[in-house]
Amino acid sequence: MSPSPSADAKLPTLWSDTKYPDGAVLELDGPCTQRPTALRTAAAFVAGVIVTLTAVAQYASWSGLYSTTGLIAAPGTPEWHDYPAPSPTNVFPSAFPSDVGYPGPTHPGAEPGVAATAPAYPLHSGSAHLVPPPHFAKGKGKSKKDKFDIFRHWGSLSPWYSVERGAFGVDSSPEAPETCQITGVHLLHRHGARYPADVKSSRGPARFAARLLSANVSASGPLRFLNDWTYKLGQEGLTPFGRAQLFDLGVSMRMRYGFLLKNFTAANILPVFRTESQNRMLASAQNFALGFFGYPLDNQYQQVVTIEASGFNNSLAPYRSCQNNADISKAYRGISPSNEWIAIYLEKAVRRLQKHISGIDLNAADVFNMQEMCAYETVALGFSKFCELFTEKEWEGFDYAYDINFWYGVGFGSPLSKALGIGYVQELVSRLTQTPIEIHNSSTNATLHNGLTFPLGHSLYVDATHEVVIINVLTALGLRSFAETGPLPADHIPEGLSFKTSQVAPFAANVQFQILSCASEPGPQIRVIVNDGVVPLNVLKGCSDNQHGMCPVDVFVEAQKEHIRTTDWNLVCNEDWKVPEGWNTTSGYPDWI
Repeated sequence: MSPSPSADAKLPTLWSDTKYPDGAVLELDGPCTQRPTALRTAAAFVAGVIVTLTAVAQYASWSGLYSTTGLIAAPGTPEWHDYPAPSPTNVFPSAFPSDVGYPGPTHPGAEPGVAATAPAYPLHSGSAHLVPPPHFAKGKGKSKKDKFDIFRHWGSLSPWYSVERGAFGVDSSPEAPETCQITGVHLLHRHGARYPADVKSSRGPARFAARLLSANVSASGPLRFLNDWTYKLGQEGLTPFGRAQLFDLGVSMRMRYGFLLKNFTAANILPVFRTESQNRMLASAQNFALGFFGYPLDNQYQQVVTIEASGFNNSLAPYRSCQNNADISKAYRGISPSNEWIAIYLEKAVRRLQKHISGIDLNAADVFNMQEMCAYETVALGFSKFCELFTEKEWEGFDYAYDINFWYGVGFGSPLSKALGIGYVQELVSRLTQTPIEIHNSSTNATLHNGLTFPLGHSLYVDATHEVVIINVLTALGLRSFAETGPLPADHIPEGLSFKTSQVAPFAANVQFQILSCASEPGPQIRVIVNDGVVPLNVLKGCSDNQHGMCPVDVFVEAQKEHIRTTDWNLVCNEDWKVPEGWNTTSGYPDWI
């Protein structure tokens, strides 16, 4: 029998690879010989006690409940549950066949096409399966909004939702305008909700848990739940809610654009979708496909899995092949101004919460990490007590901290963003013109650009990527309406902010490039729709005002070719340069060089 950890057993730190001890297993002897009844009864009683204690020890070891004080968890103790078991004892595949015959008669119906046929568009709330806090912290922190939705104030940690009509400047919705038919769609989407990506960083939920674990903490009032709180978040992979998001996105896109599959049947080919090798990226693509096609996936589509790692060109993970992306002064310029803002908007929260906890001196970073804990626990576990610790105004501040970080780090205020997004723009132009890329001089991968893994002439493309890449791409496309309010200040939230991460790049964010044929317009048209919000294209050279945000495809392509010509990947990613003191931009490019 495996020994149980003693009361003095040292807990593994959050950063170690140490696993909690396996549960104790009761060793059974062979057939027992006949014994007196009293002895058998006593033996049975002792065995029952042993089994009970063993079960308790096993559960405690699974749950990570051991601490230096016994079975009560120290605040911040990791609690992880590995499922499935490595070698379950009841696995007999032959006893559980997936196909026993006798399926009954079936025949598919017509393909759906809500985006093409319905008079209105189905809106997505984004928060199914999640429970909001019953209340927010009391005080003068009431939002000016009539109905405050916390799920829409988590920056890139928000679940995707349909933004309000006109949110990006076009008073139109994603269904096909009158006299128009949708003839093609290029979909770029983010992965679903995940666990924290880097538990070794000095920020984030794991850092806060480690701080609690290393201190002798006692909490009261609104923080009293911390006295037996354990850290339950995993790392990197999709949460159950994240899986559901991508499945639902797949269903949604099939309902909207399923009619495009008729083109594949007519041509006797299958769609080709792309994703990356990272666990959450592959899982996201697979869950999307299950929602879009249904089970089983065999012979319904083909999935390209590109390698996401240093040394491999990848337009869906371009930062892996951009040397300067590893330079904090170039690639992570949002950290400093976001920290300035965090210190301002959380000043009162730090003092308020410190009154209810001893053994640790809270700072702004701790309290910001508690806000992140709210978002991560909610999308991982369904609910979080951390959410009710803050006022509505403080949640608006949290949302804006993400805006600052992403604006300067990966968006229109970054010197790298345009170059990082230009590879996907090259691929979009290649698909729109049905012309192979002649020179691979950015993040595109020449090896995978062939007629099989990068086909041209399809009416439906689906690519999975990360939130930073979505923002890179919007920058590289030159969609300057997102930059209309200019560089983001670090001391207040501007009115009418044009760049909001929760609207542009939440979990399961999606960008739809609609191709349309319209009786009222000469030639094919294109629209860009971000999370169901139509984006104005009149900011592009040659694209005129259009009430539905449309632009002729050939004009759009020429504008993008100009962006490609004026973007030097080698200069941005490989050459040595320094960002001038006080420099700012709204183009996402090092324009001082």
